[in-house]
Amino acid sequence: MDKDYVYYKYSNFLKTHYHLKVYKLPVNLPVSCPNRRDGQGCTFCAEDGTGFEAMSADKSVTEQLTKTREYIQKRYKAQKFIAYFQNYTNTFLPLKQLKSYMDEAAKIPDIVEIAISTRPDCIREDYLDMMADFSDKYGIGINIELGLQTANYHTLESIRRGHGLAEYLDAALRIKRRGFLLCTHVILNLPGDMLEDVIETSKILSVMNNDLVKIHSLYIAKETEMARLYESGQLDICSKEDYFLRLRMFLEYLSPNIAVERLFSRIPEKDALFSNWQTSWWKLLDEFCAYMEEEKSFQGKKCDYMNGAALKTLF
Repeated sequence: MDKDYVYYKYSNFLKTHYHLKVYKLPVNLPVSCPNRRDGQGCTFCAEDGTGFEAMSADKSVTEQLTKTREYIQKRYKAQKFIAYFQNYTNTFLPLKQLKSYMDEAAKIPDIVEIAISTRPDCIREDYLDMMADFSDKYGIGINIELGLQTANYHTLESIRRGHGLAEYLDAALRIKRRGFLLCTHVILNLPGDMLEDVIETSKILSVMNNDLVKIHSLYIAKETEMARLYESGQLDICSKEDYFLRLRMFLEYLSPNIAVERLFSRIPEKDALFSNWQTSWWKLLDEFCAYMEEEKSFQGKKCDYMNGAALKTLF
């Protein structure tokens, strides 16, 4: 089955948005997370965060972008690039310091967008003011990526996210009022979440008018609280078949206007106790698309719940 039919691919979004071949260049900044300041952080988060694909934060923004840009340009013939501030909570930096890193990235040739990974409880108006001024000055787009993970606030508490659903709604509204791109990260098979939670998360992302979503399958990174629970037999991970069902239902309720960056997590094998049922993500993608064809399913199939859905029964 054509993957373009199953879901709205991020690559197609970029072609539509920029009319050129565009690739993300990951950047690690010397930043941590407010959730780690007063505790151990989220139960799934490793000590090094999630910046597996990027260079060390010891390297300057210029060096990271220049070297990665050279590699990506040669391998994929990319024409334009997105500087992706990837790891931890990038708006947890002092405002002036974050601005200086953004200014540095803007000086790299062919950068058309800054993507900033952060948390819902680290979005504030003065930071958004700075980003708006930056965008106007350089003509570079802003994409803010919020780590929500799930709309189930009970699960958010159990995995020690340090914020609830309300903080996400507040941040998303503020970002969209600025006209910035909004991307939300979700994990579809967190312990405690049921299929109903997956569907509700999809509906909330659609109602909040996200531009993008990045979907993750739960992996167990070494040296984490989840790793300890997993090794002691206190944590069960759903089957591949159950994840496929959750992913299908998430996509069916997701607005067809939201581009999907990924469907499965990616982590180096050496860093994980469990990841993707010991199967490569691209094989899972092929399996999932075949499954969607069997089910005659596609993104947005059940996205009929907005704009006074009950009034449709009136004639």
